Amino acid sequence: MRTLVKSLSLTAALMFAGTSLANHDEGVEYDYAEVLPVDPIVEEYSEPVERQVCRQEPVETYEPRYAYQDRRHRDPTGATVLGAIIGGALGNTVGRGDGRRAATIAGALIGGSIGHDSASRGRYVETGGRYQTRYEQRCYVETDYQQDERVIGYDVTYRYNGRVYQTQTDHHPGDRIQVEVQVSPIL
Repeated sequence: MRTLVKSLSLTAALMFAGTSLANHDEGVEYDYAEVLPVDPIVEEYSEPVERQVCRQEPVETYEPRYAYQDRRHRDPTGATVLGAIIGGALGNTVGRGDGRRAATIAGALIGGSIGHDSASRGRYVETGGRYQTRYEQRCYVETDYQQDERVIGYDVTYRYNGRVYQTQTDHHPGDRIQVEVQVSPIL
């Protein structure tokens, strides 16, 4: 009976010792280790920031002045003769025989009439002007780059069974970190 009690006690002790390491599966078990220092891994980056910039810029414009010039008292003879010559030459290029003569005469009469009217008609003539500076708002988009930092992970130092280890994680582990413990028999 004593042997049976000892066997049962030994079996219970082994079962209890096996449950201190959680989630055992085919020789792999998990436990927790004490976390020592945790250092963030920092990455620097630049981000474009656009802003609209507006400025008042000078624009120079020319404003001409005009005056009406009355030409009724000028002699229109030169313009009349010149118009008749040009009109007759153009009329001469149209038709054949007597038709050509008629077109030449008609062209000379019409050209002379146009030249006479043009020389006798008043017109506006530029008599000077002035340059004026005014300001217009001009806007454009300007891009600046903002420098910043972000944490992309953590260098974690931890202690398990008196030995110190290091790893990297993507989050802060807190005071303890889960570790995988592989137990295998010595052959």
